[in-house]
Amino acid sequence: MPLSPSLSRRFASRFFAKPFSTTPSPPPPIRVALTESAGRAVFATRPIAGGHLIHTAKPAVIHPATHTACYSCLATLPQRASFCSQHCLQRSEGYHSVEMKANWGAFDDYCRTRGLKYPFLVKRLACMVISGDAKSDSLDILQPANLMPEMVLEMEEEFALLRNAFTKALIADENIAFLTKQWYINVLARIRINAFRIELAGGLYEDLFASAVASVEAEAAVGNAVYILPSFYNHDCDPNAHIIWIDNADAKLKALRDIDEGEELRICYIDASLDRDARQELLFRGFGFQCNCSRCLHGD
Repeated sequence: MPLSPSLSRRFASRFFAKPFSTTPSPPPPIRVALTESAGRAVFATRPIAGGHLIHTAKPAVIHPATHTACYSCLATLPQRASFCSQHCLQRSEGYHSVEMKANWGAFDDYCRTRGLKYPFLVKRLACMVISGDAKSDSLDILQPANLMPEMVLEMEEEFALLRNAFTKALIADENIAFLTKQWYINVLARIRINAFRIELAGGLYEDLFASAVASVEAEAAVGNAVYILPSFYNHDCDPNAHIIWIDNADAKLKALRDIDEGEELRICYIDASLDRDARQELLFRGFGFQCNCSRCLHGD
């Protein structure tokens, strides 16, 4: 079911990154609609030429994976610091001050020794909610992962450590009333299948080669981020669009080939060069579904 025109306009105004301009920029050539087989999906509202920048999107929540990435936007830091600019410092002042009040030693050690990365995004989101920079339900629109009982048990330990850090930091009870075990599990279930691992390409946008940089096995990630609109793009092992990051975590969706009006736009969640069996295993393990795209159906 297509979104209504008024809802589409409200959706676009909330989630599209807009450069400063004295003249209105044209709306992106896409619409979000519900499908029977894959939930929400993104469709072209007019023909899109190959190589065209479809739209950009800013992250709803973000967390660096290295000390060389900006705390706020993941841009490469010129020297050892937390922020790449005064703008990023001011933009992050609220939730950064909340995070700095707590001792994260136990929580961070628990996550890092187990190779967990997504709990850090939940921690960041919790700090944003406490500071008033985000709403506690800001990710509810995203599809959650199906969680096994053992995964939920592990999340309960993470939650206890997170909540304890805020309590010991003397954060007022009313400010962390939202931070229940169920909230933590619900948020993490959505982050697990909607987070992107960010690799910055650098250089000029026009010089980039097409690549599937949303791979869950990427090794050079500077951080992780969750987006709203890019999370509505479904997967295809032979995609017609892809997502790239140039100098920071602003996501850029680009057409890989000519796209017809009404055609669904799809990206590849993993390394498209892998063989079929490897792709199937990675998609099922990382995202919980079996791919039935044309490449997989033909055994390519």
